[in-house]
Amino acid sequence: MDAFFASVEQLDNPDLRGKPVLVGGTSKRGVISAASYEARAFGCRSAMPTAVAKRLCPHAIVVKTRGRRYRELSDQVFAIFDDFTPLVQPLSIDEAFLDVTGSERLLGPALGIATTIRARIKAETGLTASVGLAPNKFLAKLASDLKKPDALVVIDPDRIQETLDPLPVTVIFGIGKAAAQRLERLGVRTIAQLRQLEPRTLKATFGSWGERVGQLARGEDDRPVVPDHAAKSVGHETTFGENLTTPDEVRAVLLQLTEDTAWRLRKKDRRARTITCKIRFGDFETITRATTLDTATNTTAELWAAAAEVFDAWAAKSFQPVRLIGIQASALTETAETQPGLFPDPAHERQQALDKASDAVAAKFGKGSIRRARTLPDDPDRG
Repeated sequence: MDAFFASVEQLDNPDLRGKPVLVGGTSKRGVISAASYEARAFGCRSAMPTAVAKRLCPHAIVVKTRGRRYRELSDQVFAIFDDFTPLVQPLSIDEAFLDVTGSERLLGPALGIATTIRARIKAETGLTASVGLAPNKFLAKLASDLKKPDALVVIDPDRIQETLDPLPVTVIFGIGKAAAQRLERLGVRTIAQLRQLEPRTLKATFGSWGERVGQLARGEDDRPVVPDHAAKSVGHETTFGENLTTPDEVRAVLLQLTEDTAWRLRKKDRRARTITCKIRFGDFETITRATTLDTATNTTAELWAAAAEVFDAWAAKSFQPVRLIGIQASALTETAETQPGLFPDPAHERQQALDKASDAVAAKFGKGSIRRARTLPDDPDRG
């Protein structure tokens, strides 16, 4: 979806159309969740402090987030996806991968499917979407970003290198400013130049990610589209516009990601035993730290205790500025398959009751309508 939160605000309030709109916190510690394309022209972007965005665009209009409304429209969009294929892998509230290979016999060529999906989204929600059509997930994601907003971009199998070669290396996910600077010192600015690097040079530059970067430079990506209900793990991660420089900042975001992960587990009626924290630094190095629980769980408090334990153990010894933080819950079991304890645990039962009440509020008012105070960007005592 194109500038989803901001576009929803402009849809619902015609006075905002054509004007720079910022969605997010309004206090001095507020953070932008979304910026309209009019605001982006001034350099405003999501995850930017509201104060910074307002300095860049003083006449921007700041609107508070309305989670329930965004979820309502997101549900409409995903319902459209389900009409075309069962292979829908959500990435976020406003983005997904679809595999329509098996739908072409019934619905016609993929290009026609993509065109129809965009038309239905516009007709049924009033919003625009940008679609990338390509042989794999990396290329489809890249295509969807090439001509935003309101575009359909196709990367044909026989034109992959022709499309990729002139693009800057930063279109490859994970290659941020620091990695791009390292590549520039090697004289590498475009994907064509990146593709010419020897495997040993890629490894020296990116470590264990070097082989993967080389594959993406060639347009290779064998990851399947995995529907939410078939996933072997559940998780969330986020990349920051600027590195977070204190453990408390990262910890607060990790808590929010844990809440979202726990909510998805309960929605899927699953529990997890293994909790993994993913941490990426500004130089593209990525590490993971994991722990395995004695009993599978989907309660937020228990998942957070495990995530916090592995994060804090790392941060106490080795903290450095963080570019990306993520959490993954794996070793999943159906709730009905989980063996109950011999004796009831009152603390566990209280947490289950709390989660049940929280989920009920989220179901009625939207998932973002209830959160722990430490996850709120405007909270002066956050962390």
